[in-house]
Amino acid sequence: MHQPALDRAAWASRWRTRNVGDKALLSLGLLIVAVSAPVWPGGVAAGAMAVACALVWARVPVGIWARAVAAPTVFIAVGVLAVAISLDTSRSVDAVWRTGPIAITTPGLVRAAELVGRGFAGMTAVVLLAATTPMVDLLTGLRRLRIPDELIEVAALTYRMLFLFAATAGSLHRAQAARLGTTTLSGRFQTAGRVASRVFVLAWDRARRLEAGLAGRGYTGALRTVTPPRPHSMPFLIAATLLVTATAVLGWFPW
Repeated sequence: MHQPALDRAAWASRWRTRNVGDKALLSLGLLIVAVSAPVWPGGVAAGAMAVACALVWARVPVGIWARAVAAPTVFIAVGVLAVAISLDTSRSVDAVWRTGPIAITTPGLVRAAELVGRGFAGMTAVVLLAATTPMVDLLTGLRRLRIPDELIEVAALTYRMLFLFAATAGSLHRAQAARLGTTTLSGRFQTAGRVASRVFVLAWDRARRLEAGLAGRGYTGALRTVTPPRPHSMPFLIAATLLVTATAVLGWFPW
């Protein structure tokens, strides 16, 4: 079964055996600072602290970290373009750059910079938790918070089936490539359509079979698993609290 590199890194992380709440304190604390403190220096400090904790403290491989933040960074970049670029048909606004009715203004650049700072800082704080905590541990932590079992099971089943569908899509794409179905641009579009339609049919069939299998086993709304106890680490909690507090102080009360 296909397993993303980020998930493999979480299982191999040196923080793997730490309590989920301890890691959530650090990650969510940095996230709160990132979205609430001024972008400079609060957001920048929160993002830098999250990256440092991941690469230096948790020792997440640099390549895996770079790939994990690449896709969210693209979404942030698209949002930045939408904020920075404005339409000014009357040409009544002084623009830093203009071509026809499309203009980039100073207020737009300021808002775009704020979006980059908050978005990147918040994203790195969340990826820090994802790169050090397997999904099964996160779901167990949610169950302890009294989240309804039905929601947790839907999330767990969806997460597990994504691996299967990713592996199936990869196999179908390789089969089409072996038949020279990706040599031209039109062939690539046709291959993508065939793969998407086939994966959709397989997803429907797998979901139906999964429902029948669970019903035959007396499924009542929860799939309980045995998890080893992971006590809180006071040194880790103290260090995480100090880091979050220092970042918040730097963000709200810059020297």
